[in-house]
Amino acid sequence: MPRATKWRNGLVAAVMLAGASPAAIAQTATLPAVFPAPTAMTLGEGEMSLGRSAVLIAAPGTDPATVALVRSILNRAGVSDITTASRLPASLDRPTIVLGPDSAVPVRDALTRSGASADDQAEGYTLATVVSGNGGLITLAGHDADGLFHAAQTLRQLVARPRIPALVIRDHPAMPIRGTIEGFYGKPWTTEDRTRHLDFLGRMKANTYVYSPKDDPYARDKWREPYPAATLSALGTLVATARANHVDFVYAISPGPSICFSDPADERTLLRKFDALRGIGVRSFYVALDDIEYQKWNCDADKAAFGPSGAQAAGIAQSKLLNAVQADLARRDPAARPLIMVPTEYYDAKESPYKAALRANLDPRIVVQWTGTDVVPPAISVPDAKVATKAFGRKTLLWDNYPVNDYASSAGRLLLAPYAKREAGLSTELTGILSNPMNQEAPSRVAVTGVLAFGWNDKGYDADRTWHFAARDLAGNDARATAALLELFDTQHLAPTFGSQPWQEQAPRLKALLDHVREALAGGDAAERRAAINELTRKADAIADAPDTIRAGVVDPGFAEQARPWLDAMQLWGRSLRLTAAGLDAADRGNGAATRYFGDARRIAAQAAAVQSIPGAVRFDGPIKIADGVLDRFIADAPGLIAVRAKP
Repeated sequence: MPRATKWRNGLVAAVMLAGASPAAIAQTATLPAVFPAPTAMTLGEGEMSLGRSAVLIAAPGTDPATVALVRSILNRAGVSDITTASRLPASLDRPTIVLGPDSAVPVRDALTRSGASADDQAEGYTLATVVSGNGGLITLAGHDADGLFHAAQTLRQLVARPRIPALVIRDHPAMPIRGTIEGFYGKPWTTEDRTRHLDFLGRMKANTYVYSPKDDPYARDKWREPYPAATLSALGTLVATARANHVDFVYAISPGPSICFSDPADERTLLRKFDALRGIGVRSFYVALDDIEYQKWNCDADKAAFGPSGAQAAGIAQSKLLNAVQADLARRDPAARPLIMVPTEYYDAKESPYKAALRANLDPRIVVQWTGTDVVPPAISVPDAKVATKAFGRKTLLWDNYPVNDYASSAGRLLLAPYAKREAGLSTELTGILSNPMNQEAPSRVAVTGVLAFGWNDKGYDADRTWHFAARDLAGNDARATAALLELFDTQHLAPTFGSQPWQEQAPRLKALLDHVREALAGGDAAERRAAINELTRKADAIADAPDTIRAGVVDPGFAEQARPWLDAMQLWGRSLRLTAAGLDAADRGNGAATRYFGDARRIAAQAAAVQSIPGAVRFDGPIKIADGVLDRFIADAPGLIAVRAKP
C-alpha cells in the first residue's frame, strides 16, 4: 500500500475513534490561495462541490460577456447542465450562482442571504459562498462592470480546487492604474504575443496596457506619417481584445526627437494621429518624451518662442504641447482618462530646473511617469515616492523597469526573479505601476505577475508565494512542470541594475546547496560527505531534466519557444553538474575514473557557455547565462575539492 494511502487511512481511523466521520474530514474547509491577494477574505464553515448541474442568475444590467465568461468557467469545472433563473429559489438543492451589479435586487438578496456586504470601491467586488445541504450559493457582486469581471477571475481560481469553501471575499485594488507598458528597445512583440498578454492581464485583474514599442517607426521616427491601413486594422483588433479583458489600451507616441513644440502644424499632426487611433476604438493616450536630447531645439521657432535651449525651457515647451493635447482630449470626451506623459528626466526625483518647469506649467490632470531612484532602481521606498510627488507636483505613475532586458548588463538573461524590494505602502504615494517587460512576452509574465499583484494589494503582497503562483499558472497547475519552472527561475534570479550591484542575487537556492556541498566536503565527515554528494546528484538531475519537463508541461507553448536557448543551455549545464557529481562520488570512493568525469563535465560546460540567444530576439545578442557565477564556478572548482586518485 502506498505510504500516502497508509497515512490517510490511519488518520481516518484515528478520527473515527474520536467520533468523527470520513465525510467530515473531506468537508473541512481551508482558506484558498487567491492571486492577487484579496483585500479581505474570511473563511466560513463547510465546502461545496459544483457537480454537473447548477442554476445561474444574471441580474439585470450584467455585462453579457461576463455572463458568458462565468458560464465557460463553470463548464471547464465540469458543470454541464446550467439552468437560468431570475430570482433566488427558496431552497438550494444544487449550486446557485448569482452575478451582477451590487445594486441589482437579486444580487442584494444573495448578499443578504450570505451575510455579506458589497465592496463600494472602484473596480471592487464581493464574492460570497454559502454551503447548504447538497447545494450552495455563490454570489458575484460587482461595484462596477470591471469589479464584476474581477470577481469572475477570482471564481476561476476557486473552481480549480476540488471543493469550494464557504467564504466571503471583499476586494478592490489599492492602485488605480496597474499593467504593463510595451516600452522596450529591440524587437517588438507580435500581434499574437500582445493578444496573449492582454488575456493574461485580464486574468490578473490588471487594467492598463500601454502600446509604446520603441521600434514602431510610426510612433517615433515617422510619427507624423499615418499608419498603413493593415497596421491600423491589427491595432484595432488588439484594442477590442483589451476591451474584452477590461484593460484600457493606451496609445503612446514619441515625437520628441523631431517635434517643433511651437509649431501649430506639428500640434495638429499629433492630434490628427490620435484621431486615427480613435477610429479603431482607442480612448486613452500618452506622449513619451524620454530618451531625447533636451539641451537643443529641433527648430529655430522654438528658440524664438521659449528662448535659448536648456532644461527649464524644455520643461516649459513640453508643458505647452501637453496641455494643448489634454485640453483636446477633455473637449472631445469629458469622461476620458487624463493624458499620460513620461518626462525627459524620468529616472530620479532630484530637484532641477526641468522638474520645476513641469511642476509650475503642466496641467495638474496630466499623469507623470517616473522610474524610481534610477533607470533600473534596486529598491523603491515610500519616502522615495514622497520625494517624487514633491518634485513633480503630483503623485506619479511608476514605470518600473523590471523585468525589461534591453540594456547591456541584462544581455544573455531572462529576468525571472520575484518582484521584490518595493515597499508596502507605496499605494499611498503612487497612482499606479506599469511594468516594462522583456522582449520575450511569455517569460515576462513571471515578474509581471508580481508587479500586478503588488499594484492590486501592496500591503498584502507576498513575493515568494506570488512567484510560485506564476509558475503554477504557466504550468496549468501541473506539479512536475511547476517544480521544473522553479528550477529555471532560480537559474535566472539575478536582476541587474545600472549600477555595479544587482538588486536580486543569482541562483539563491542552487547557491545554498552548492555551499552546503563545499562545507560538507571541507568538514571531513565521511557520512556527511556522502549525503551531500547524493543531494548534489539529485539537484543535477533536476536541472538536467527540467527543460524537457517544461517543454512538455507549460500551458503556453510560446514560453518554451521564447525561452528555447535558455532551456538548451540549462540542460547542458545540468548534465555538466551531473558529471561533476559523478566525479566527486568517484573521487570519494578512490576511483580513478573521477578524472574522466571531471574532464567530460568541463567539456559540456564549455558547450553550455557557448549557447547563443536567438538572433534578433533581443537588443543585445550574445551567450546565454545560466546561474553564472554560481554553477560555472562550482563545476570549475570541483576537481580541487577532493583528492583524485590516479588510475593504477
